[in-house]
Amino acid sequence: MSAAKLSSLFLDVSTPVFVGVLIAAIIVVGAAAFFIGYMLYKKSTEKKLGEVSQRIKIMLDEAESESKALKKEAILEAKEQDLKLRNEFERESKEKKSELQRAEQRLLQKEDNLDKKEDALQKRSDALEQQQKNLVRQENEIKKMQEKVNHQHDLMIQELEKVAQLTREEAKKILTDNILDETRHDVAVQVRNIEQQAKDEAEMNAKKIISLAIQRCASDHASEITVSVVPLPNDDMKARIIGREGRNIRALENATGIELIIDDTPEVVILSGFDPVRREVARLSLEKLISDGRIHPARIEETVEKVRKELDQQIKENGEAAMFEVGIFGLHPELIKLLGRLKYRTSYGQNVYKHSIEVAQLAGMMAAELGLDVNLAKRAGLLHDIGKAVDHEQEGTHIQIGADLAKKYKESNNVINAIMAHHGDVEPKTVEAVLVQAADAISGARPGARRETSTNYVKRLEQLEQIASSFKGVDKSYAIQAGREVRVIVKPEQIDDAQTLFLAKDIAKKIEQELEYPGQIKVNVIREFRGVEYAK
Repeated sequence: MSAAKLSSLFLDVSTPVFVGVLIAAIIVVGAAAFFIGYMLYKKSTEKKLGEVSQRIKIMLDEAESESKALKKEAILEAKEQDLKLRNEFERESKEKKSELQRAEQRLLQKEDNLDKKEDALQKRSDALEQQQKNLVRQENEIKKMQEKVNHQHDLMIQELEKVAQLTREEAKKILTDNILDETRHDVAVQVRNIEQQAKDEAEMNAKKIISLAIQRCASDHASEITVSVVPLPNDDMKARIIGREGRNIRALENATGIELIIDDTPEVVILSGFDPVRREVARLSLEKLISDGRIHPARIEETVEKVRKELDQQIKENGEAAMFEVGIFGLHPELIKLLGRLKYRTSYGQNVYKHSIEVAQLAGMMAAELGLDVNLAKRAGLLHDIGKAVDHEQEGTHIQIGADLAKKYKESNNVINAIMAHHGDVEPKTVEAVLVQAADAISGARPGARRETSTNYVKRLEQLEQIASSFKGVDKSYAIQAGREVRVIVKPEQIDDAQTLFLAKDIAKKIEQELEYPGQIKVNVIREFRGVEYAK
């Protein structure tokens, strides 16, 4: 092929021949470049490896020298530690050795002491054995002596029985009876002395407490009877009260349940009735009607109903006032109303409302002096006669009614016991109940506090003298000091000094069982011996 054709062939890039030549040329050039690069990289790598090897060698030399130095230091430290441990072991060994020596010495000393104690115990044992032998010998000797004494005693007793002409049992009985009589007499004398001393001290303390309570209690007293008197402005008012054919007076009596007594007494109308509340309603109603002037059946009924409501409110206020005056709170509303009703109730002429307040105050003051429950004493004293508010409406004594009311309205057992025990019907369970008894007696026994009819008074005095005279050995008996004391004179040949004490107790007990009386009664037994002779 000619050069011209070849050049034309290469110059024509679109031909396949040209593309193949071009690729072959590129491959050859790439291979040459790779080979040259590889040779250059190999030389560079060999150079770097040489440098690294040199550095590693230097580091290995330095590490070897350092390890040798550390090895030497470790060997030195180990030698020092070994020397230290050795010294410490030797020191501890010496200490333990010396301690063992001391312990051994102490054990030797203890062994010596035990040997000495053993010797001493042996000596004591020998001594005790010898003492036991001596005691056995002495016991045998005592037995022989006792047998000899018993024999002599039996002989003496037989001789005494022959002389006295009494057996042993008979003599023993006589001696026992004599000793019992003497002992009984001595005991009675001692009891009398002790009781007298206790009474003197107790009386002094009781008088002090009671006097303080009475001095501090300044309660007003009101006495009422079973009738009320209404004053009239003139006698002409009587006809208006009676009304035509008695219709006004009948309407008033029917509305109030109270009897109106219109007699010749000038300018008064008497209201009579057992219920004090109804009597008060009638009194207030009649006063309002007289003041108003309009008196006819319709007006009477209207006025009575109005007064009854007002009085109910007044009764409640009275009960609350009693609570506040005494200082007691928390009573049931019904008990408060019943307490207010006591203002219109009397006993032996004494107003029960004022009496209850006075008893509460006295019991509270005495409880305070004795360091007891003041609130309990006041509460029981205020409610002790609560049964009298309705005793004319219910059957039973005012004590039982009052106890039932207290139970019904959830009062405490101590309050209920004080109500039941204030007249001695049951035994008091608390000291506060005893104080209520005493306060009730003080309030009732105050001069002028109560009244009773002359017939009942004389009858009570006669009963007192009869009870005292019914005992054996009593010569005469007299009721004195308005029945507050009964003086008993005994026969000296039948009653000795020691027996007078028991006689006084028996008489007082019988009086408590058979009589009802306000306050307390003193029994004074007197024994005296008089020698009388006549000169002829």
